[in-house]
Amino acid sequence: MKITVFGATGGIGGHVVEQALDAGHHVTAVIRDSSRFEMAHPALDIVRVPGLTDPELLVPALEGSHAVISGVGPRGRKEGPIATQLTRTILDAIGATYVRRFVAVSAAPVGTVPDGDSFVNRRLILPFFGAFLRDLYADLTEMERQIQLSTTEWTVVRPPKLTSKPLTGTYRTALGANVPRGYSISRADTAHLMLATLNDPATIKQTIGIAY
Repeated sequence: MKITVFGATGGIGGHVVEQALDAGHHVTAVIRDSSRFEMAHPALDIVRVPGLTDPELLVPALEGSHAVISGVGPRGRKEGPIATQLTRTILDAIGATYVRRFVAVSAAPVGTVPDGDSFVNRRLILPFFGAFLRDLYADLTEMERQIQLSTTEWTVVRPPKLTSKPLTGTYRTALGANVPRGYSISRADTAHLMLATLNDPATIKQTIGIAY
C-alpha cells in the first residue's frame, strides 16, 4: 500500500512512517521546508512544502496513494488552535485526487465520558484538562466536524494522555466511544492503531478510543 503521512516530523506521525515502512508499505512523508527529517528508506519519499496552507501544493504528495494518515495538530497551548485549519487544507487536497481513505488523530476529551468510567476520569482528569485546554479541544472538535462532513472514508482515533513509551501492540479500543478507565497510551501504539484501521472496513466513518 502507498500511504501519505502528514505531520511526519511529529511524535505520532514519525511512528506512523517508521511502522509503515517496517510493514512493507511505500510512504510519502510531507514535511515543512525548514523541518529536519533524518529518516531514510528505499520505500520513503519526502515532499517538502512551505506549510499546510495551499491545497494545490499538497496534491503531488497524494498522487498514487491509497490512504492518507494525519498526525497534525497542536503540540501545546502555545501553538494555538491550528488542527482545523491544517486538516481543512489536507481535505481540500484529497478532494482534488482519487484518494478516499483518511485517518486522523484527535483526543479522548473530544468524546463523551463512557459508561463505567472511573471517578478519577469523570470528576478530576477530564474536567481539569477540558477546562485547561478548552481552546485546543474546541479546535479538535471542529476538526472532527470538518472530517465527518468530508467525502472521505474517514477514521478518527482519540487517544488519552500520550506517552513516549515503546510500541507494544497491546491496548484496548472502543468503536464510537472512549475506552473506560483509559488514562494513557503511547504515541507508538497510537500510530499502530492508525495503521491497523486501514485494513479494517468496520472503522470507516467511525471514531475509535484507544488506551491501555
